Amino acid sequence: MKIIKTKWLALPLALLLVVLAGCQAVAGFDINKALLQSVKPVSSESSQTMSVEVVPAAGAISAEDKKIIDLINSFSLKVDSAKTQDASTASLKGTVGFDGKNLPFQLSMDEKGLVIQVEGAKQPIYISLDSAAAGLPDMAAYSEQSQQLSVQATEFLLKHLPNPSKISLKQVSDKVNGESVNLTNLQVEVRGDELVGLVKPFLTSVAKDEQGIKDLIGTFYDVFYPLLSSEMGGEFMDAEDVETLPESKAVTVAALTAAIQEELNKFLADYDKQVADLLAETPEISTVLSKDTVFKMDLGFDSKLNIRKQNLELSVALPASEDLPIQAVKVKVASEIWNVGGTVTADKVDTSAGVIDVMDGTLTPGQVLRNFEPGSVVYNLLKDEAQITHKSIFLDPYNEYYGVISKKNTSFVPLRYLSEQLDAEVKWTPGSKQIVIIDDITGAQITVSVGSKEASVNGNKVTLDQPVFVHQDGTMYVPLRFIAESLGATVTVDEEGWIAIERQ
Repeated sequence: MKIIKTKWLALPLALLLVVLAGCQAVAGFDINKALLQSVKPVSSESSQTMSVEVVPAAGAISAEDKKIIDLINSFSLKVDSAKTQDASTASLKGTVGFDGKNLPFQLSMDEKGLVIQVEGAKQPIYISLDSAAAGLPDMAAYSEQSQQLSVQATEFLLKHLPNPSKISLKQVSDKVNGESVNLTNLQVEVRGDELVGLVKPFLTSVAKDEQGIKDLIGTFYDVFYPLLSSEMGGEFMDAEDVETLPESKAVTVAALTAAIQEELNKFLADYDKQVADLLAETPEISTVLSKDTVFKMDLGFDSKLNIRKQNLELSVALPASEDLPIQAVKVKVASEIWNVGGTVTADKVDTSAGVIDVMDGTLTPGQVLRNFEPGSVVYNLLKDEAQITHKSIFLDPYNEYYGVISKKNTSFVPLRYLSEQLDAEVKWTPGSKQIVIIDDITGAQITVSVGSKEASVNGNKVTLDQPVFVHQDGTMYVPLRFIAESLGATVTVDEEGWIAIERQ
């Protein structure tokens, strides 16, 4: 049997090993055990806040750049109530702030899907998480193994990562959800210029832990081999790669362990030079990995090693650039956690009035927009900022491919083609000469009849320049300007004769 090329998986697996971070014991407090416990799913209630600050570059910046920076800096997230019932069931209630506006929201999630209700929405937004309904393998069957992999990977990383230079513990009494709690406060600070020094001893320790790597890859195999070897695997891998997946766990684990250790040892043998060359060749990285990039973590643990309070601050220094006139990005997150391991029931979003399923491939911009009250925050965002209703269509009247026909100084287009390009619904009763086009944005009905110059737009009679006709190939044609403008678009013709149809 063929063995899958180990080099193909060695690098991403090696990168996987450095995703998480931890610390060795300090002052008798088992930090690894405490951090590892936080990875395991457990019921709880919490509240959180998050803010973002973009620091503009020194000197003058354009008005447009300042507007973007001010908009980013206005963003805030406040979660008043977060409830974790179990590994797959949770809810959030809070407010998103931006540009001086506040948008209340509620979110609930279970194994079937995610439901989001925001202020101004007539129906909540629904995102399906049901893999079986989508014709995919039942992901719930892998959740326990995936959780085991997460815990095992965290434990592996915590075992090898050295302590940063700034780490301390102290006993404090603090308020959590209004209740006084005695906490062990862990404070950690890591600067960008310290990271390079931490990576080398970490990777050196990892490279020596052959059994630890084998155990981790073994669990990785148990979780992902059934997925990759199933029909779902074909969505992400070439057929040849799927066919060459090894069925022997022992062979796979041994081959990948050897490959990872080999790559790590090769990298470590020339580590200092590679890092020096990288920093010399890419000065931008030197800025990011400077003393001005700082990560601060303040965690409060109770007597059962549960995290009850946390404050995280990340400031990333950025290189000077004309295209990106900012010198730093700062993110702050604070949270309080209570009722850990207690009886928690997630709050469900009310779906009795139906939902808007964003996974539905037939959903149109108009359907999305009409789900929100005109003038509401989301309505204005979708229409003015996201411009979800914007359409641009270009037609060359001299090219048969575009189907434009000119008759008696009037340009005609296939009715169904242009209507559907503008997301309109076309209805026709067989045997009838009358066709109804429903505007996607406004819901207005446009009625035309074959062979007639008479039409109506939302009940108002209109006389066309030329009658609607059926071409010899059976395609129904309608005056271009009439149908485009009736569906909220404008029509312009450039110097070369191209017809531009645009809807805002």
